[in-house]
Amino acid sequence: MPRKERAKDFTVRRTSPEELDSAYAVVQEYYQAARVIAQDSKEEFARLYFTPASGLWMALVNRHAVGCIALRSLPGILAGGEVKRLYVRPEHRGCGIAAALYAALEKYAVENSYQWLYLDTAADMTAAQRFYATLGYQPCDRYNDNPQAAIFMRKKLTSSVRE
Repeated sequence: MPRKERAKDFTVRRTSPEELDSAYAVVQEYYQAARVIAQDSKEEFARLYFTPASGLWMALVNRHAVGCIALRSLPGILAGGEVKRLYVRPEHRGCGIAAALYAALEKYAVENSYQWLYLDTAADMTAAQRFYATLGYQPCDRYNDNPQAAIFMRKKLTSSVRE
């Protein structure tokens, strides 16, 4: 099936606590694909991403998860949130799924009074760096102690994102 046909059939939605198992399964796939060393346990994952001001969004094709993105608050950074775990399965890339996942997260962040979004990535993840730059992210100083991260970026949010 060509990618263009699949692209029109996906949905993006914020997951509920009842979907913890399926959400964590997609994140574990991300951990493996990105070779993440410091992985959240299932309990840590639930505590970080299933709170009122945080969340995990999944992209679904025929009710099957094909991608995810997460948001959590950043302690010590006033009105700051951190974008985490953006992942789209390889066979579904190039269909606009990553952009749709990110748009849902950013809309939620604005609605929940976040003023800044931060992220980190590995130096070899150049496609991710380009993607975030096109969304308006700019380099910033290191804000965490992630040993795998070499690139740190942030974006100022505005209320016009809601439109």
